[in-house]
Amino acid sequence: MSPQAAHDHAAAHASSGIGTSAWLWLLLLGLLAGCYLFGVCSPKQRQPWPWQRTLLWTAGLLAAAAGLVGPMARDAAGDFRAHMLSHLLIGMLAPLLLVLGAPVTLLLRALPVPAAKRVTRLLSSPPLRIVAHPVTALLLNSGGLWLLYLTGLAGAMHRPGIGAFLIAVHLLAAGYLFTAAIIGIDPVRHRPPVAHRAVVLVVAMAAHAILAKWLYAHPPAGFPIEQAEAGARLMYYGGDAVDLLLITIFCAQWYRRTRPRPMPVPVAASPTEAGA
Repeated sequence: MSPQAAHDHAAAHASSGIGTSAWLWLLLLGLLAGCYLFGVCSPKQRQPWPWQRTLLWTAGLLAAAAGLVGPMARDAAGDFRAHMLSHLLIGMLAPLLLVLGAPVTLLLRALPVPAAKRVTRLLSSPPLRIVAHPVTALLLNSGGLWLLYLTGLAGAMHRPGIGAFLIAVHLLAAGYLFTAAIIGIDPVRHRPPVAHRAVVLVVAMAAHAILAKWLYAHPPAGFPIEQAEAGARLMYYGGDAVDLLLITIFCAQWYRRTRPRPMPVPVAASPTEAGA
């Protein structure tokens, strides 16, 4: 089957109804929403959970759903612009919003103290520390994107079956890991220095921009050239827009940690204390 025929077949199959991967995503996103709401309403909470965090988490789930289920996901099978917009939502914007929702902090606050201590020890274990390290997250995120587009796996995202679900899971999870490694809101032991994370962020931005330019110069097979070029431009400029949000948050965190603190004003001793 030719690339064009394969894309037409995938588009027709996707438009025929909700596929297996879509049902899996509806189930998973609904489960994530329910677990978060349970944490917000947990009686273990000693103080109200910030409503802004709940709003950001909900927005992240909605952004992921927009790219994974519904008209955009169906159009992405035959339209490279819709495909790239779904990539930006799943791999960049949704992870940023989900990280800002601080789910690990909510989990630790909602659990009993012994269970929270066990979760903290698990998160501090060497395997998870390696996976959550900025360099590892960079390889999983940016390296996964290059592998996706250079090997033709991107087309599998829109074919019915478990493969599409697993590829999208990787995009969302790798994007979340990378964003958390750079601007993590949740408490993490042994967080790499700010300068280290800044270098990783610059490398990730460069890798994303170079990939967008490569796709512009080498349009994916099966798409009209004008459409492929428009999708590559969307990847380039849309990625820059999300990266700008990421940089703004990162710099704000950096400033709060390093800004000069006002010196305490010495309290003058009273006459009685001075004569003592």
